[in-house]
Amino acid sequence: MGSCFNNSSLACSHLLASDFSRPLKLPKILHLKGQFCRSRRATQFWAFHGLTTPPYKLDALEPYMSQRTLEMHWGKHHRGYVDCLNKQLENNNVLYGYTMDELVKATYNNGNPLPEFNNAAQVWNHDFFWESMQPDGGKTPEGGVLQKIEKDFGSFANFKEKFVNAALSVFGSGWIWLVLKTKEKRLEVVKTSNAVTPLVWGDIPIISLDMWEHAYYLDYKNDRGKYVNIFMNHLVSWNAAKARMARAEAFVNLGEPKIPVA
Repeated sequence: MGSCFNNSSLACSHLLASDFSRPLKLPKILHLKGQFCRSRRATQFWAFHGLTTPPYKLDALEPYMSQRTLEMHWGKHHRGYVDCLNKQLENNNVLYGYTMDELVKATYNNGNPLPEFNNAAQVWNHDFFWESMQPDGGKTPEGGVLQKIEKDFGSFANFKEKFVNAALSVFGSGWIWLVLKTKEKRLEVVKTSNAVTPLVWGDIPIISLDMWEHAYYLDYKNDRGKYVNIFMNHLVSWNAAKARMARAEAFVNLGEPKIPVA
């Protein structure tokens, strides 16, 4: 009988941006979040990704995002992506040992996605999305984040208008992102279709908004405009954005320093 253990201490936080510099390779030791098992009778590893819990209670975003929405969105849809990904990985030993960041980049396969990409990317996207919100969020950012937004967009009002308009222009399902472009060293609003994340292009995400219908329909029906404006005014976490910006700018300007996790 194989031995198993839970290793929740290996959970990867998206609060600070991902490691964008490391080449894709199989680590010598599995460091995936969640559970992994090793059979005493074989050398094969079974590695599983776990379902990350949002950094707040499921009713903490009310009245702007209901507990019912979180229970369905996180508890059903997000969990479904995790479960499907784990089933796919059972049949693909080559991908064992990758962190979620590495898995997303590897399965994107330079624009020719492998079967595992959609589920892996949606797991990553949702982990990042939950941490892009906070109770009593919204309002206006402060300090360096605001200064950078004003520099790259002209004003916070211009940024907000561009973000909202981009979100409302998404046809079908997709995501809206505020990213730091690594080559240009500037912030931009980008939109992606379905499961695609700017991570695969080398951009560094700062905040994200899920524009799949299941993200807003229980609370706002087909009123996407209300959902997007509620996110900007009451939900977006500029605290998370501040930490991500510090990590992103350090990566772009200095290489790869070790920045303490807040």
